[in-house]
Amino acid sequence: MSAEDRRELVLDAATGAFALGGYHGTSTDAVARQAGVSQPYVVRIFGTKLELFLEVFERSMERIGRAFTDVLTAQPFDADSDDDWGRLGLAYTDLMADRDLLMVMMHGFAAGGIDEIAERSRACMGAVVATLRDAGGSEERIRDFVAQGMLMNVLLSMRAPEHVDEAGPGAAVAPFTACAFGDALPFVTGTATA
Repeated sequence: MSAEDRRELVLDAATGAFALGGYHGTSTDAVARQAGVSQPYVVRIFGTKLELFLEVFERSMERIGRAFTDVLTAQPFDADSDDDWGRLGLAYTDLMADRDLLMVMMHGFAAGGIDEIAERSRACMGAVVATLRDAGGSEERIRDFVAQGMLMNVLLSMRAPEHVDEAGPGAAVAPFTACAFGDALPFVTGTATA
């Protein structure tokens, strides 16, 4: 295995480990075990746990930027078209099916008490906003789109779509869930029919 392949193996393992435990709850030893390498090897490649987390976080956020760019370049984008913003929303919904990506992103935002993580979070979110701005989105449209995405993130992280039809104390979030996901809810919950 090449050095680059081993590096990717460690990044993939770190993504799973950080998705589960967050920055504070994950050690480089846990990442090494998941990757099947030694802890000193992880440190030799990435330096510190912080540097490893920052790379995992940025790598996850870059997937969002790439997904949006793919939508924007696949066909002409009209920033005034609800359908075109819907295409961006569906691309984002597809990405959020990757629970590790979702949870790394959420843990990154939640670890904003660490200056370097907060700074990287702002930079990564800024890059997403810049992509939407470059596509011609108004500040209001971008704000609403990002806010909708953040609501989806929170609902997905608490697994609200999986429990949308259940009674009990959590049922109060069902209207938010239905509103946030709209017609995509059956796809998110895996109940869509062909």
